[in-house]
Amino acid sequence: MKGFKNVVYMSLALGMLFYSVPQLEFRDVGSLPMVFSIIWVMMALLVTAAHLHQILGVDEEKRKEMNRINRMKKWQLEQLVQGRRKLLQFRK
Repeated sequence: MKGFKNVVYMSLALGMLFYSVPQLEFRDVGSLPMVFSIIWVMMALLVTAAHLHQILGVDEEKRKEMNRINRMKKWQLEQLVQGRRKLLQFRK
């Protein structure tokens, strides 16, 4: 259900963007309507990108990797406290 919600919101943002771009003013360089149009399009693209980021699950992979690293650090600390091993070095 979580992914469906993001797909719907991203579709609405894209639909709103496609509907509004022909009606926005991009002719006069530096005018207030052009500045508004550019900012509005950038915000709509930002919303779309955020939902696409959620749909692709980039945060899920990062969360799993962080959990794996935290488990390894806890295990190393237990080994150090028990006097069995020295800490392993992580490479970045």
